[in-house]
Amino acid sequence: MKTILVSVLITSAFMAAESVSLKADEATPDSLVHALNGVFGEHMVRAVHAKGTVLKGTFIAAAGAERLSEAPHLQSGSEVPVIVRFSDFAGVPTIPDNDGLASPRGMAIKFKLPDGTDTDIVAHSFNGFPVATADEFQQLLIALANSKPDTPKPTPLDKFLGGHPIAKAFLTAPKPMPESYATLPYFGVNSFKFTNKSGTETFGRYEIIPGAGEHFFSDKEAKSKSANYLIDEIAQRVKTQPVVFSLVVQKSAAGDKIADPSIAWPASRPTVLLGTIRLTESLGGDASNSKLFFMPNAVPAGIEPADPMIDARAGAYAVSVAHRMK
Repeated sequence: MKTILVSVLITSAFMAAESVSLKADEATPDSLVHALNGVFGEHMVRAVHAKGTVLKGTFIAAAGAERLSEAPHLQSGSEVPVIVRFSDFAGVPTIPDNDGLASPRGMAIKFKLPDGTDTDIVAHSFNGFPVATADEFQQLLIALANSKPDTPKPTPLDKFLGGHPIAKAFLTAPKPMPESYATLPYFGVNSFKFTNKSGTETFGRYEIIPGAGEHFFSDKEAKSKSANYLIDEIAQRVKTQPVVFSLVVQKSAAGDKIADPSIAWPASRPTVLLGTIRLTESLGGDASNSKLFFMPNAVPAGIEPADPMIDARAGAYAVSVAHRMK
Protein backbone atom coordinates (compact mmCIF):
# COMPACT_ATOMS: atom_id res chain seq x y z
CA MET A 1 0.00 0.00 0.00
CA LYS A 2 1.18 3.48 -0.81
CA THR A 3 2.14 5.27 2.40
CA ILE A 4 1.36 8.84 3.34
CA LEU A 5 5.04 9.68 2.93
CA VAL A 6 5.24 8.48 -0.67
CA SER A 7 1.92 10.11 -1.56
CA VAL A 8 2.92 13.47 -0.13
CA LEU A 9 6.19 13.40 -2.03
CA ILE A 10 4.35 12.70 -5.27
CA THR A 11 1.80 15.43 -4.53
CA SER A 12 4.46 17.97 -3.61
CA ALA A 13 6.10 17.50 -7.01
CA PHE A 14 3.12 19.28 -8.54
CA MET A 15 3.01 22.17 -6.08
CA ALA A 16 3.61 25.73 -7.19
CA ALA A 17 6.93 27.46 -6.58
CA GLU A 18 5.37 29.26 -3.62
CA SER A 19 6.53 26.35 -1.44
CA VAL A 20 10.17 27.41 -1.59
CA SER A 21 9.34 30.80 -0.10
CA LEU A 22 8.17 29.26 3.15
CA LYS A 23 10.39 29.86 6.16
CA ALA A 24 10.65 27.84 9.34
CA ASP A 25 9.85 30.73 11.64
CA GLU A 26 7.65 30.57 14.71
CA ALA A 27 4.25 29.21 13.72
CA THR A 28 1.30 31.58 13.52
CA PRO A 29 -2.24 30.82 12.30
CA ASP A 30 -1.48 32.44 8.94
CA SER A 31 1.88 30.74 8.51
CA LEU A 32 0.46 27.30 9.35
CA VAL A 33 -2.25 27.65 6.70
CA HIS A 34 0.35 28.94 4.23
CA ALA A 35 2.53 25.92 5.00
CA LEU A 36 -0.40 23.52 4.48
CA ASN A 37 -1.17 25.20 1.16
CA GLY A 38 2.50 24.79 0.26
CA VAL A 39 2.08 21.03 0.49
CA PHE A 40 -1.44 20.54 -0.88
CA GLY A 41 -2.03 23.64 -3.01
CA GLU A 42 -4.41 26.51 -2.35
CA HIS A 43 -7.90 25.33 -3.22
CA MET A 44 -9.86 27.92 -1.22
CA VAL A 45 -11.50 25.16 0.81
CA ARG A 46 -10.31 23.61 4.06
CA ALA A 47 -6.51 23.70 4.21
CA VAL A 48 -6.51 20.08 5.37
CA HIS A 49 -9.21 17.38 5.49
CA ALA A 50 -10.62 19.16 2.46
CA LYS A 51 -12.99 16.41 1.29
CA GLY A 52 -15.79 15.28 3.54
CA THR A 53 -19.40 14.43 4.17
CA VAL A 54 -21.80 15.44 6.95
CA LEU A 55 -24.33 13.55 9.06
CA LYS A 56 -26.58 14.47 11.94
CA GLY A 57 -27.92 12.67 14.97
CA THR A 58 -27.85 12.77 18.75
CA PHE A 59 -25.47 12.29 21.65
CA ILE A 60 -26.79 10.68 24.82
CA ALA A 61 -24.64 11.03 27.92
CA ALA A 62 -23.78 7.86 29.84
CA ALA A 63 -24.75 7.35 33.45
CA GLY A 64 -21.96 8.74 35.59
CA ALA A 65 -20.39 10.94 32.89
CA GLU A 66 -20.96 13.93 35.17
CA ARG A 67 -18.40 12.48 37.57
CA LEU A 68 -15.77 13.52 35.01
CA SER A 69 -17.11 16.92 33.98
CA GLU A 70 -19.83 19.45 34.72
CA ALA A 71 -20.20 20.17 30.97
CA PRO A 72 -23.95 20.32 30.16
CA HIS A 73 -23.90 17.56 27.54
CA LEU A 74 -22.14 15.19 29.96
CA GLN A 75 -24.83 15.03 32.61
CA SER A 76 -26.38 11.55 32.99
CA GLY A 77 -29.11 10.99 30.41
CA SER A 78 -28.61 14.35 28.72
CA GLU A 79 -29.45 14.22 25.00
CA VAL A 80 -28.26 16.85 22.54
CA PRO A 81 -28.18 17.10 18.74
CA VAL A 82 -24.86 16.55 16.98
CA ILE A 83 -23.48 17.35 13.56
CA VAL A 84 -20.59 15.13 12.44
CA ARG A 85 -18.25 15.58 9.48
CA PHE A 86 -16.17 12.64 8.24
CA SER A 87 -13.24 13.50 6.00
CA ASP A 88 -10.15 12.41 4.11
CA PHE A 89 -6.80 13.69 5.34
CA ALA A 90 -5.30 15.69 2.52
CA GLY A 91 -5.94 19.33 1.67
CA VAL A 92 -7.06 18.22 -1.80
CA PRO A 93 -10.85 18.34 -2.30
CA THR A 94 -10.81 15.87 -5.21
CA ILE A 95 -8.64 13.19 -3.63
CA PRO A 96 -9.95 9.64 -4.20
CA ASP A 97 -11.09 7.92 -1.01
CA ASN A 98 -8.79 4.97 -1.79
CA ASP A 99 -5.64 7.09 -2.23
CA GLY A 100 -2.93 6.50 0.36
CA LEU A 101 -2.85 10.24 1.07
CA ALA A 102 -6.48 10.10 2.24
CA SER A 103 -5.47 8.64 5.62
CA PRO A 104 -5.72 9.30 8.48
CA ARG A 105 -9.44 10.03 8.22
CA GLY A 106 -11.07 12.77 10.22
CA MET A 107 -14.13 12.86 12.44
CA ALA A 108 -15.31 16.22 13.76
CA ILE A 109 -18.28 16.48 16.12
CA LYS A 110 -20.38 19.53 16.94
CA PHE A 111 -22.59 19.21 20.01
CA LYS A 112 -25.55 21.63 20.06
CA LEU A 113 -25.89 22.62 23.72
CA PRO A 114 -29.17 23.61 25.42
CA ASP A 115 -28.10 27.25 25.85
CA GLY A 116 -27.66 27.68 22.10
CA THR A 117 -23.86 27.37 22.08
CA ASP A 118 -21.75 24.62 20.52
CA THR A 119 -18.83 22.53 21.68
CA ASP A 120 -16.64 20.62 19.25
CA ILE A 121 -14.31 17.64 19.08
CA VAL A 122 -11.84 17.27 16.20
CA ALA A 123 -10.26 13.81 15.92
CA HIS A 124 -8.52 11.59 13.39
CA SER A 125 -8.07 7.86 12.83
CA PHE A 126 -4.47 7.54 14.02
CA ASN A 127 -3.51 7.39 17.68
CA GLY A 128 -0.90 10.10 17.77
CA PHE A 129 0.42 13.14 15.94
CA PRO A 130 3.73 13.46 14.06
CA VAL A 131 5.21 16.20 16.25
CA ALA A 132 4.84 17.75 19.68
CA THR A 133 4.36 21.44 18.86
CA ALA A 134 2.86 23.76 16.28
CA ASP A 135 6.33 25.08 15.42
CA GLU A 136 7.56 21.57 14.64
CA PHE A 137 4.46 20.87 12.60
CA GLN A 138 5.17 23.91 10.47
CA GLN A 139 8.77 22.77 10.03
CA LEU A 140 7.53 19.36 8.87
CA LEU A 141 5.15 20.92 6.36
CA ILE A 142 7.89 23.11 4.94
CA ALA A 143 10.20 20.10 4.64
CA LEU A 144 7.48 18.20 2.79
CA ALA A 145 6.78 21.06 0.41
CA ASN A 146 10.46 21.42 -0.45
CA SER A 147 11.16 17.70 -0.98
CA LYS A 148 10.19 16.76 -4.50
CA PRO A 149 11.12 13.46 -6.19
CA ASP A 150 14.05 15.13 -7.96
CA THR A 151 15.35 17.01 -4.90
CA PRO A 152 18.97 16.02 -4.16
CA LYS A 153 19.49 13.68 -1.22
CA PRO A 154 19.30 14.16 1.65
CA THR A 155 16.14 16.19 1.07
CA PRO A 156 14.77 18.64 3.63
CA LEU A 157 12.29 15.92 4.57
CA ASP A 158 15.07 13.36 5.03
CA LYS A 159 16.84 15.77 7.35
CA PHE A 160 13.71 16.54 9.34
CA LEU A 161 12.71 12.90 9.78
CA GLY A 162 16.25 12.01 10.77
CA GLY A 163 15.80 14.12 13.88
CA HIS A 164 12.13 13.30 14.43
CA PRO A 165 11.63 9.52 14.51
CA ILE A 166 8.02 9.84 15.70
CA ALA A 167 7.17 11.91 12.62
CA LYS A 168 8.78 9.26 10.41
CA ALA A 169 6.76 6.54 12.10
CA PHE A 170 3.56 8.56 11.65
CA LEU A 171 4.16 9.21 7.97
CA THR A 172 5.19 5.68 7.06
CA ALA A 173 2.90 3.60 9.29
CA PRO A 174 0.51 1.34 7.33
CA LYS A 175 -2.99 2.78 7.28
CA PRO A 176 -5.33 0.25 5.66
CA MET A 177 -8.42 1.42 3.82
CA PRO A 178 -11.55 1.25 5.96
CA GLU A 179 -14.73 -0.40 4.76
CA SER A 180 -16.59 2.63 6.05
CA TYR A 181 -16.12 5.84 8.00
CA ALA A 182 -18.30 3.94 10.49
CA THR A 183 -15.72 1.14 10.95
CA LEU A 184 -12.80 3.24 12.16
CA PRO A 185 -11.75 4.35 15.64
CA TYR A 186 -10.87 8.03 15.99
CA PHE A 187 -8.54 9.73 18.45
CA GLY A 188 -8.49 13.22 19.86
CA VAL A 189 -4.73 13.33 20.24
CA ASN A 190 -4.66 16.56 22.29
CA SER A 191 -5.30 16.57 26.03
CA PHE A 192 -8.05 18.37 27.92
CA LYS A 193 -8.68 19.05 31.58
CA PHE A 194 -12.09 17.87 32.75
CA THR A 195 -13.56 19.31 35.96
CA ASN A 196 -16.70 18.09 37.71
CA LYS A 197 -19.06 20.04 39.98
CA SER A 198 -17.00 19.09 43.02
CA GLY A 199 -13.87 20.59 41.51
CA THR A 200 -12.14 17.27 40.84
CA GLU A 201 -9.81 17.61 37.85
CA THR A 202 -8.90 14.86 35.39
CA PHE A 203 -6.65 15.09 32.36
CA GLY A 204 -7.57 12.97 29.37
CA ARG A 205 -7.90 12.49 25.63
CA TYR A 206 -10.94 11.60 23.58
CA GLU A 207 -11.38 8.27 21.84
CA ILE A 208 -14.31 7.49 19.55
CA ILE A 209 -15.04 3.78 19.20
CA PRO A 210 -17.15 2.41 16.30
CA GLY A 211 -20.19 0.40 17.31
CA ALA A 212 -19.88 -1.60 14.09
CA GLY A 213 -16.34 -2.67 14.98
CA GLU A 214 -13.15 -2.07 13.01
CA HIS A 215 -13.20 -3.37 9.43
CA PHE A 216 -10.71 -2.76 6.62
CA PHE A 217 -10.14 -3.77 2.99
CA SER A 218 -7.10 -5.60 1.72
CA ASP A 219 -4.82 -3.65 -0.61
CA LYS A 220 -6.30 -5.47 -3.60
CA GLU A 221 -9.86 -4.74 -2.52
CA ALA A 222 -9.06 -1.08 -1.87
CA LYS A 223 -7.74 -0.55 -5.40
CA SER A 224 -11.09 -1.59 -6.85
CA LYS A 225 -13.10 0.95 -4.87
CA SER A 226 -14.52 4.10 -6.38
CA ALA A 227 -13.12 7.56 -5.75
CA ASN A 228 -16.06 8.40 -3.46
CA TYR A 229 -16.70 4.99 -1.95
CA LEU A 230 -16.60 6.17 1.67
CA ILE A 231 -19.00 9.06 1.09
CA ASP A 232 -21.37 6.85 -0.88
CA GLU A 233 -21.18 3.98 1.61
CA ILE A 234 -22.03 5.94 4.74
CA ALA A 235 -24.89 7.75 2.98
CA GLN A 236 -26.41 4.36 2.17
CA ARG A 237 -25.58 2.85 5.57
CA VAL A 238 -27.38 5.56 7.53
CA LYS A 239 -30.55 5.03 5.49
CA THR A 240 -30.91 1.52 6.92
CA GLN A 241 -29.40 1.76 10.40
CA PRO A 242 -27.98 4.33 12.80
CA VAL A 243 -24.23 4.86 12.70
CA VAL A 244 -23.15 4.42 16.31
CA PHE A 245 -20.00 5.40 18.20
CA SER A 246 -19.04 5.35 21.87
CA LEU A 247 -17.32 8.50 23.10
CA VAL A 248 -14.78 7.85 25.86
CA VAL A 249 -11.98 9.71 27.59
CA GLN A 250 -8.66 7.99 28.15
CA LYS A 251 -7.37 9.21 31.51
CA SER A 252 -3.75 10.19 31.99
CA ALA A 253 -1.45 8.64 34.55
CA ALA A 254 1.61 9.90 36.37
CA GLY A 255 4.40 10.58 33.90
CA ASP A 256 2.17 10.99 30.83
CA LYS A 257 3.04 14.02 28.73
CA ILE A 258 -0.13 16.07 28.78
CA ALA A 259 1.08 18.68 26.29
CA ASP A 260 2.74 16.36 23.76
CA PRO A 261 0.27 14.91 21.22
CA SER A 262 3.03 12.96 19.47
CA ILE A 263 3.18 10.50 22.38
CA ALA A 264 0.26 8.07 22.43
CA TRP A 265 -0.61 6.91 25.93
CA PRO A 266 -0.59 3.16 26.64
CA ALA A 267 -3.81 1.30 25.89
CA SER A 268 -3.78 0.13 29.50
CA ARG A 269 -4.81 3.60 30.72
CA PRO A 270 -8.34 3.58 32.17
CA THR A 271 -11.17 5.06 30.14
CA VAL A 272 -14.45 6.74 31.09
CA LEU A 273 -17.53 6.28 28.92
CA LEU A 274 -19.04 9.69 28.20
CA GLY A 275 -21.93 8.58 26.03
CA THR A 276 -23.20 7.34 22.69
CA ILE A 277 -23.29 9.09 19.33
CA ARG A 278 -26.13 7.94 17.05
CA LEU A 279 -26.11 9.32 13.53
CA THR A 280 -29.39 8.92 11.68
CA GLU A 281 -29.37 11.18 8.61
CA SER A 282 -26.97 12.30 5.89
CA LEU A 283 -26.75 16.04 5.28
CA GLY A 284 -24.72 15.61 2.09
CA GLY A 285 -21.25 16.72 1.14
CA ASP A 286 -19.33 19.92 1.67
CA ALA A 287 -21.14 21.83 -1.07
CA SER A 288 -24.33 21.58 1.01
CA ASN A 289 -22.56 22.50 4.24
CA SER A 290 -20.16 25.23 3.14
CA LYS A 291 -20.51 27.30 6.32
CA LEU A 292 -19.91 24.42 8.71
CA PHE A 293 -16.70 24.55 10.75
CA PHE A 294 -15.33 23.04 13.95
CA MET A 295 -13.08 24.58 16.60
CA PRO A 296 -11.15 22.26 18.94
CA ASN A 297 -11.02 24.97 21.63
CA ALA A 298 -14.78 25.57 21.60
CA VAL A 299 -15.50 24.11 25.04
CA PRO A 300 -18.05 24.75 27.82
CA ALA A 301 -17.42 25.06 31.54
CA GLY A 302 -16.02 21.78 32.81
CA ILE A 303 -13.64 21.24 29.87
CA GLU A 304 -10.42 23.18 29.21
CA PRO A 305 -7.60 22.76 26.66
CA ALA A 306 -4.51 21.29 28.36
CA ASP A 307 -2.25 21.24 25.28
CA PRO A 308 -1.05 24.50 23.65
CA MET A 309 -1.46 22.93 20.23
CA ILE A 310 -5.26 23.05 20.65
CA ASP A 311 -5.33 26.84 20.46
CA ALA A 312 -2.75 26.82 17.66
CA ARG A 313 -4.97 24.48 15.66
CA ALA A 314 -8.03 26.61 16.31
CA GLY A 315 -6.22 29.72 15.13
CA ALA A 316 -5.25 28.04 11.87
CA TYR A 317 -8.79 26.73 11.41
CA ALA A 318 -10.13 30.27 11.77
CA VAL A 319 -7.79 31.49 9.03
CA SER A 320 -8.81 28.58 6.80
CA VAL A 321 -12.50 29.31 7.40
CA ALA A 322 -11.97 32.97 6.47
CA HIS A 323 -10.24 31.95 3.22
CA ARG A 324 -13.03 29.67 2.07
CA MET A 325 -15.77 32.13 3.02
CA LYS A 326 -14.42 34.77 0.62
